[in-house]
Amino acid sequence: MILVTGGAGHIGNVLVRDLVEKGERVRVLALPGEDVGSLDGVNVEIVRGNILNMEQLREAMSGARLVFHLASFVALTADKYPLMRQVNIDGTANVISLCKELGVERLVYTSSIHAFERVPEGIVVNEELSFDTENPDGLYDRTKAEATLLVLDAVKEGLDAVVVCPTGVVGPYDFKLSELGEMIITWMKKRASVSTDGAYDFVDVRDVSKGHILAAEKGLSGEVYILGGERLTIKAFRAMVQAANSIKTMAINIPAKLALFVAPIAEFFYKLFKKRPKFTTYSIKTLLSNSHISYKKAIHELGYQPRQLKETIKDTVEWLKMNQSKLQHGLRMTSVKLTV
Repeated sequence: MILVTGGAGHIGNVLVRDLVEKGERVRVLALPGEDVGSLDGVNVEIVRGNILNMEQLREAMSGARLVFHLASFVALTADKYPLMRQVNIDGTANVISLCKELGVERLVYTSSIHAFERVPEGIVVNEELSFDTENPDGLYDRTKAEATLLVLDAVKEGLDAVVVCPTGVVGPYDFKLSELGEMIITWMKKRASVSTDGAYDFVDVRDVSKGHILAAEKGLSGEVYILGGERLTIKAFRAMVQAANSIKTMAINIPAKLALFVAPIAEFFYKLFKKRPKFTTYSIKTLLSNSHISYKKAIHELGYQPRQLKETIKDTVEWLKMNQSKLQHGLRMTSVKLTV
């Protein structure tokens, strides 16, 4: 049996679908009361519990030979930092402890590309970089870095574990609407919409899922694998979305430096009205950061092969159009989100 924590999230529900399609028996750990509609129609066992509750986690992990640990808490504001630390670090420590206690054969931990140290343009981002627990730009990033180091330390103590680091995930099955999903919907509408400077490496969620499975099957214990895709400017991304939806509307181009200046004010008002901001301080800094990312290691050691982003965007636009009634819009940071 395979356990997936955070299995109702974007990467999680796609991973669960792929595992079930392979004939695996899959169990998902979901929070009490958490919406698991993303798994409707999938032959999967749902166990309610919290990774911070050892007894509930032990029940969920009992009998699992393989654990994919995707559950995490994402928030933008500093007041949520203690909870992020608790969920992302202490929760991961709990998973590690029970993997040892219950004899789990392998743990695959989903870290983040943002857990790595920030390096300037001219230096390729790859697995040789260190994990930065003092990252000045992202509180979430710090927690993922620290949790990753916990997993790698546990390997030194005998745990069989592999770490994967996806880049900017986009694609179908985005039921709970990620920031990218929300932005794509905005760009699909027949009206002027916002664009900005900057670029990043984006990857299809379906390829990230396959990368997880490849890491479980072929990854070397103690190794880290970046699961990347294609570097694309935001302007080009918007143009590809509109082309996929057969429309072309005016782009309101906001210079990134100006967006960075007004983002904190916008975030305040969006939070006040319980809406998600188009761009946040963190997202703008990310778009302006070094996004020359290499995933050659995953190609050579795992056989990882992501598709072209043009295909991803086309499929995402079509999926969003066909599943409008199932999407969850709005700000999701008012409650604990233990999914990726």
